[in-house]
Amino acid sequence: MSWGEPGQPGPVALVGSGEYLPVMHEVEAALLAGRAPRFVQLATAAAPEGQRSLARWHQLGREAAERLGVEQVVVPVVDRVSADDEALASLVAGAGLVYLSGGNPRFLADTLRGTAVWAAIEREWRGGAALAGCSAGAMAMGGAVPDVRHPLSGPVEGLGVVPHLSVVPHFDAFGARLLGAFAGHQLPDGVRLVGVDERTALVGGPHRWEVAGRSSAWLLDDDGRHEQPPGSVVTL
Repeated sequence: MSWGEPGQPGPVALVGSGEYLPVMHEVEAALLAGRAPRFVQLATAAAPEGQRSLARWHQLGREAAERLGVEQVVVPVVDRVSADDEALASLVAGAGLVYLSGGNPRFLADTLRGTAVWAAIEREWRGGAALAGCSAGAMAMGGAVPDVRHPLSGPVEGLGVVPHLSVVPHFDAFGARLLGAFAGHQLPDGVRLVGVDERTALVGGPHRWEVAGRSSAWLLDDDGRHEQPPGSVVTL
């Protein structure tokens, strides 16, 4: 299992849960296959939770990198100032995989959008590096990001890696609650809502995707929920 074509942007992984855990090792290894052994990690979405939470994410990333046999590179972005730090942006260079982990999706999108670090991530991805986001990280990469903590405020602009998608992670665990953040708010024209179960990833892009991991992805529209089991190939 591997994804991506030479000379093209790297694959995107929209992960429902389980970043850096053994359950997602196979997916992470496939994302790195044939790419530089450099695992660039941003736990930015958890920055509002404080240093203890960030340290936990960095430890999980260290353990994942050890299992994968690659170098862990932490890019410690916690706010807009650090996101515009050229020294931190330089850490992204040479990445085989850039991974945005969980936390607050709106904070992540608002912190990275239009910054030096995000420009560096986009440059590596367009040059062939894999780009993964789990939970908040997956939500932030879409076209519209709900404010799950203040649903009445409506979605904000995402990072635009997959501008035609809006992601609902943890779908089998608490997708109904996350869907509530979209209730009453119209998605932008052309944006498709997709659910991704826990311990599962939707990998590929921009339009052809494979469901990888333990459970399913879901296409959500006015006609209901359409399950895509593991191994399915979906065009979005």
